[in-house]
Amino acid sequence: MSEESAPAGRRRDAAATRAALLTAAQELFAERGFERATVRDIAARAGVNQALLFRYFGTKDELFRASITDRGRRLAEGPDDGLLARMLGRMLRPDEATAQGYWLQAALRSSGHDEGTAAIRAQLDEEYVRALSTLTDAPDAELRADLLLAWLLGIGLLRTVHQRDPLAGADPDAVAAHVLRAARVLLERIDVNFPPQ
Repeated sequence: MSEESAPAGRRRDAAATRAALLTAAQELFAERGFERATVRDIAARAGVNQALLFRYFGTKDELFRASITDRGRRLAEGPDDGLLARMLGRMLRPDEATAQGYWLQAALRSSGHDEGTAAIRAQLDEEYVRALSTLTDAPDAELRADLLLAWLLGIGLLRTVHQRDPLAGADPDAVAAHVLRAARVLLERIDVNFPPQ
């Protein structure tokens, strides 16, 4: 029985089903990476039939791309000067962001996957470099933004994937304070408040 042919009391909302699949995918990609997150597990976590995943997203690759860009765009919402603090907040406090499916963890755990790498590169280039490069008048603004993003990815890799101490166990506020103060050398208009307002 399809969603459209289900009795009114049991009819599923297509938007809610799609959102549930996205959330489940974001959580599992963050936990396991692209290769180890199966479509069966994603559908089960979303509480829907696996066929609906293919109906709404076509392929696992397309679902991954949608999950990266969805969360990446949400993170980019808000003032440009607070973007780095928002990114740090999601990375340093993953327990608070789990429900939102932390895209950077998914990106780091899936970096060997071609579709994942392309989605990540597009997200970084289109959203984050553009936003961060507005925070300086320097002629090499994009390079400065790229350097900060590379540093952030390295921090995320060591803290959340490799879980290397002392960084993995460090206080999120202390880490964010150091990163934001140092970032202001490259992007002088960056907001150093943490957690972001």
